Amino acid sequence: MSLNQWLANKRKKNRSIQNNKQAFNLQVPEKLWIKCDQCGFLMYYKILHKNYKTCPKCQHHFPTSSTDRISQILDENSWQSLNNNLQSTDPLGFSDRKLYGQRLKDMKIKTGLSDAVQTGLGTINAINIALGIMDFRFMGGSMGSVVGEKLTRLIEHATIKKMPVIILCASGGARMQEGMLSLMQMAKISSALYKHRQKGLLYITVLTSPTTGGVTASFAMLGDLIIAEPNALVAFAGRRVIEQTIREDLPNNFQTSEYLFNHGFIDLIISRINLKNTLYKILRFYQKN
Repeated sequence: MSLNQWLANKRKKNRSIQNNKQAFNLQVPEKLWIKCDQCGFLMYYKILHKNYKTCPKCQHHFPTSSTDRISQILDENSWQSLNNNLQSTDPLGFSDRKLYGQRLKDMKIKTGLSDAVQTGLGTINAINIALGIMDFRFMGGSMGSVVGEKLTRLIEHATIKKMPVIILCASGGARMQEGMLSLMQMAKISSALYKHRQKGLLYITVLTSPTTGGVTASFAMLGDLIIAEPNALVAFAGRRVIEQTIREDLPNNFQTSEYLFNHGFIDLIISRINLKNTLYKILRFYQKN
């Protein structure tokens, strides 16, 4: 067989294969398979979802939304959203690669949220709680004036109604687009928590990955009990900033929940699967005492 004949046959076979693919119109549905970033385990997405977005093989915790967390923690149909009408403004007329106002609009469309936190009331096995859940999908969970106001109002409501407060943290810190207004939320939320504590009421924080910056420096570390998910990134400044400042290499597990637990900064490391049951046990103990 000559070279020209071999090439001609090869082209016919390639065209035949291409035509067969088009005839079958094979399309893999979205969110059918997903691969674990930690161990490489390949699984059905529905299995991951049923497992609370944790890998069934290595227990790696995947990012999840605030809406998913509500269904994971609270009793069915017990969620009552509070202050969902609050909207961020653009007090500084801030612009980087995109106008801040446009960025907010895009995030609302993308996530379906009004801002980076959902606040409301609900029950855990029939025990009433006030719950705040930050959502990293919305501008990195950054804390702006609306996030601060919603959390403050939630805590104030819980203080009046004498309810425990649980806040799930997931944030890159204060929102730079709002400047000093975002930094003031640290003091405002902390002040509301002080009044809540003066009434002898319970406050629990759950640190998820990542919890950093001004959130870590304020309400995230003020809980009567501080819980964290396994291997969560919990920090104030970035790793490289610290290394450049102290001119030393940091341990590999530095700024993980396990490192903080070993050094006494957090109280419990609890898998997402066991979080609701653990919170229930804590709330029951608090009620009895």
